[in-house]
Amino acid sequence: MALFGNAHAIDPGQAQQEYGRLFGQGERVQAAFLLIRDTLLFTDRRLILVDKQGITGKKVEYHSIPYKSITHFSVETAGHFDLDAELKIWVSSNPTPLQKTFTKGVDIYEVQAILTQFVAR
Repeated sequence: MALFGNAHAIDPGQAQQEYGRLFGQGERVQAAFLLIRDTLLFTDRRLILVDKQGITGKKVEYHSIPYKSITHFSVETAGHFDLDAELKIWVSSNPTPLQKTFTKGVDIYEVQAILTQFVAR
């Protein structure tokens, strides 16, 4: 599995195979990103946050967010001294956003564009 600093986009076909048990019939991965240990999967139906927990990462939480439940989101770009970018997603009926940190290996603007595409439907 990836170590620190290895955040990057994952081929959607590879993500489809690796996480196939999570998807409903006909559901397809459109984009996927590996963030150190966690993964973001953008399917044609929802956003799935794969959160590996513990030292070994064997315990995994799968957080499924239908796009229609996302009320708004924000991105914070990396700076000169802070090299990480951040994505915050607000889900209806929850005042606290979900937060994910992206290292320089992921283009936060690409992630924002993909999320915009699905949330605006």
